[in-house]
Amino acid sequence: MASSSTFSDFSMVLLLLLAFGSIAPLADARAFFIFGDSLVDSGNNNYLATTARADSPPYGVDYPSRRATGRQHEYMMFQCLPAAQKIGLSESPLPYLSPDFNGKKLLIGANFASAGVGVLNDTGVQFVNILRMYRQLELFQEYQRRLSAQVGSKQAHKLVNQALVLITVGGNDFVNNYYLVPYSARSRQYRLPDYVKFVISEYQRLLMSLYKLGARRVLVTGTGPMGCVPAELAMRGTNGGCSEELQRAASLYNPQLVQMLNGLNRQIGKDVFISANTQRMHGDFVSDPQAFGFVTSQIACCGQGPYNGLGLCTQLSNLCPNRALYAFWDPFHPSEKANRLIVEQIMTGSNEYMHPMNLSTIMAMDSRT
Repeated sequence: MASSSTFSDFSMVLLLLLAFGSIAPLADARAFFIFGDSLVDSGNNNYLATTARADSPPYGVDYPSRRATGRQHEYMMFQCLPAAQKIGLSESPLPYLSPDFNGKKLLIGANFASAGVGVLNDTGVQFVNILRMYRQLELFQEYQRRLSAQVGSKQAHKLVNQALVLITVGGNDFVNNYYLVPYSARSRQYRLPDYVKFVISEYQRLLMSLYKLGARRVLVTGTGPMGCVPAELAMRGTNGGCSEELQRAASLYNPQLVQMLNGLNRQIGKDVFISANTQRMHGDFVSDPQAFGFVTSQIACCGQGPYNGLGLCTQLSNLCPNRALYAFWDPFHPSEKANRLIVEQIMTGSNEYMHPMNLSTIMAMDSRT
């Protein structure tokens, strides 16, 4: 999720590309489209007048150039190019707003994600100029027009239909909306259970719009254990414990998201939408960090204040010397190593983690059709 502070030092997008490399023989090259918030934003916000950016140090600290470009995954960008090549991609999808996104790069796919957004249009208003979800879908339509002009409408339609799509959004609707301030407008308007239903209903509309625009394989991630991130421990936790309210929100939201996706699949008549139980995936290493090689799941690698959970991750922040020992990179976002664990579950996890099937199974099925 995008926080009111900053965003992460990894990219689930590129980690998925790395994982795809291991099953490349099962599938032909296919485009990859990404929608959502800071968990998957690869730099669109660099081109917007917004505070929700990651284009200054210490972001990029592990990239060979040590230069921050606005991506949350500088080092992973370097690591994953060979894996991307194995599935026919010379590189990962560029941010849609990048001036370099043109020509043959359109055939790879595109990243429309923007840090700070939520399902609801009023989420993240403090960031002002971000690509809200309706705008991301408008840009997807614009992309298809550009692609059609380049390869023809029939080939463009086929490319979109056969693409893999990842959408990661929803956490900000709680952290940066309902619980942003005491007595927020949405918390006065809705009790939490009713607000969750409202967000789910709006999300359903977004997903059906995405389907109508041609998406046929869509991986939808839930929220993590929102009340247990370092920022919430610092601001709302009690005696080192997670925020009960945000944990309650996650426990209400995630099961209803799965139910909604199942309903859409029944309505469509096939498994278009695949749910990833990221609350469970995160929860594994949050509850027992040492079992996964972390020294802590409470203290962020980069930040300040209690748990390094307050404010921006900047050059003046505390910065851990070994990112691999921390489950969280900054106050809100998992570290690269933590996200490798998440991607492993996305690729090969049981039905406890992936429903109705994991991504390796999907890729194998699609290779036979």
